[in-house]
Amino acid sequence: MKESKGALILHSIFWAIILVAAVVIVITADSQITLKRELISFGLFGILNVSLFYINYIFLIPELIKRRKKYWLYVLAFFLMIAVAALIKTIIAVLNPADMMMVKGGKAEYNVNEYFAGRAFIGGFFMISSCIIKFTTDWFGSERIQRNLESERREMELQFLKSQLNPHFLFNSLNNIYSLAYQKSDKTADAIMKLSEIMRYMIYESNTPTVALSKEVDYLTSYIELQKIRFKDGAYIELTLNGEIDNQKIVPLMLISFVENAFKHGVVTDPAEPVKINIIANQKILHFSVVNKKNQQNKDAQGGVGLTNVERRLQLVYPDRYKLNVVNSATHYTCELMIDI
Repeated sequence: MKESKGALILHSIFWAIILVAAVVIVITADSQITLKRELISFGLFGILNVSLFYINYIFLIPELIKRRKKYWLYVLAFFLMIAVAALIKTIIAVLNPADMMMVKGGKAEYNVNEYFAGRAFIGGFFMISSCIIKFTTDWFGSERIQRNLESERREMELQFLKSQLNPHFLFNSLNNIYSLAYQKSDKTADAIMKLSEIMRYMIYESNTPTVALSKEVDYLTSYIELQKIRFKDGAYIELTLNGEIDNQKIVPLMLISFVENAFKHGVVTDPAEPVKINIIANQKILHFSVVNKKNQQNKDAQGGVGLTNVERRLQLVYPDRYKLNVVNSATHYTCELMIDI
């Protein structure tokens, strides 16, 4: 039987308390202390008590309750074990009355029925204690397993979402570069170089749970520069950075979808209304926002893939630690994200 570290600690604490209580009872008892009495009480009776505890813990509960669901048989075995242990203790006490029974005025005085009832009570205490500790350790063990499974599921889902994000971004970027190449633009080589730098970050540097916020900002900047290359009339982006950008961490590739969405569905060629990207970071909160003028002629129905992806990632890695506010007005689209970092 393999026990967790927590279960072993719980067992150790229980038996330490029992030992201390037994010593206190012996010291404060009115009956005479003899070597034979203590050998029987701590030795033989101790073995019986420990046997009750662990037979119930190791065999009866797992076999009769958990595996076979024989509750009536378990109840029968429960009381039978208590009775047998109490009977054995009573027989030993009767055979050794001077050491095991109450001594008053030089005579051993005892009532067999009362003694049996007392030993049955002690046996019941160890059986019930065994049940409590067994169900407690099993519950915590089950919770630990569930947490591990949930953690593994979350990690697998995050990896899947991330694998969706990379091809999605690559698909859009390659479309842009294809357009440049088709037009025989001199910017094609620069665009390929920018894409290479971005993919290096996505493949090699973003494989950790968190990255420096400054690196994520550099990644966004490279992405913006790559997107600007494909606009002949220029792309107007205002990126504002404030606060402790260098000292904070963030889950990688968390912000790119918002910026990508602005380029894909917004108007970026209007100098009067540029895309506004604002990042403010302090020791506790990251505030990120993107505001863009809407392109009224954009009919692309697949534009929501990236934002759906990132919102699911937020739910997984920042549960109850983020607030996402999206305002879709007639003329503008605003995404505002606050994360407790």
